[in-house]
Amino acid sequence: MSTTPPRRPHAEELQKARWHKSSYSGGANDCVEIADLGAYAAVRDSKDHDLSPVILSRSALDELLGHYTDGESRVG
Repeated sequence: MSTTPPRRPHAEELQKARWHKSSYSGGANDCVEIADLGAYAAVRDSKDHDLSPVILSRSALDELLGHYTDGESRVG
């Protein structure tokens, strides 16, 4: 079994990614978008696609989302 982590996505993969806007945006353009990149996920500002997205491992994204979906909206 390999312990080498998966390769981080390249810029071309981010440009071709399918981005999904949060269902909480309510039609406004002030939300985030997420792209599934296999072992990683990218998160970007929905109103400024020129900003670099944040790249997270899937486990880190799951932990972050779980923190908020469990009703814990504070850090610390």
